[in-house]
Amino acid sequence: MRHRAEDLALRAVAGLWSLLPEAPALRLGAAMGIGVGSVLRIRRGDVDRHLGWAFPGRSAEWRGRVARASYAHFGREAVVMFRAGGWSAERVLERTEMVGFEPFREAAESGSGLVLLTGHIGNWEIGGAAIAARGMPFDVVGKGMSNRSFQADLFAARERFGMRVIEMGDAGRAASRSLRQGRVVALLGDQHAHSGGIPLPFFGRPAQTTRGPALLVGGTGAPVWVAFATRDPGPSQRYTVTFQPLHFSPTGRVEEDAETLMAAYASVLEEAIRATPEQYFWHHRRWKKRPDEEPHQEG
Repeated sequence: MRHRAEDLALRAVAGLWSLLPEAPALRLGAAMGIGVGSVLRIRRGDVDRHLGWAFPGRSAEWRGRVARASYAHFGREAVVMFRAGGWSAERVLERTEMVGFEPFREAAESGSGLVLLTGHIGNWEIGGAAIAARGMPFDVVGKGMSNRSFQADLFAARERFGMRVIEMGDAGRAASRSLRQGRVVALLGDQHAHSGGIPLPFFGRPAQTTRGPALLVGGTGAPVWVAFATRDPGPSQRYTVTFQPLHFSPTGRVEEDAETLMAAYASVLEEAIRATPEQYFWHHRRWKKRPDEEPHQEG
């Protein structure tokens, strides 16, 4: 019943955001995000710690500005996702610009499918919608949620955009089948791997990283690309989705291949984060803190 109440509350909030004009709705979402970080301070300690680990050479003032901007960004993007449930494919096309898309499309149509890695930067849901709206057969691997009603709503929203959802528990078989059918399979590769992960550097610090994408690529021979959808500057919600190939040649040595592929992905993701650090989801506990490792503070 608690999950049902949460779902009804989210539906009511979504309806409220849809009634407001876009500009004030986005400003209010940003302000609420700042309030969550600066007043309620939800996960603020994690955000400050992660920024300190990732950018030890920057001043505390700079990291504070990025932290505040990251809360504003995700408050604003939450509003976008509430409102985007009613967007048409044409609306998605109007709001997104694709960079490197045609080579990506050609690679996906080569016959062996394509594995697409992305991360929690910008608006990854809009990025997936932008690909599906352009007519590409597109699947996304989604992690299950404890609130099954909310999960059903999220997965339904993805399907309305033209994305087919593969649940994480079935990812091995279903994703391989999708690739054999010539589909694009998208995965988020920057979450902490609770089990079976490999420790790889992320901003110079070991982070438990999933080996799943490497296993999928090694088993199918599908090409690997990376794409991120970042919000453009300005008052309206427009996004640039950038694509680039991740060159990788499997050796058949599973551990070596997993480390090589995911280290290359982490390097590309770091570059994107450095360009727009305020759009990264620093709230996630990507690293596990050890007592002797505190961020270096500079004044």
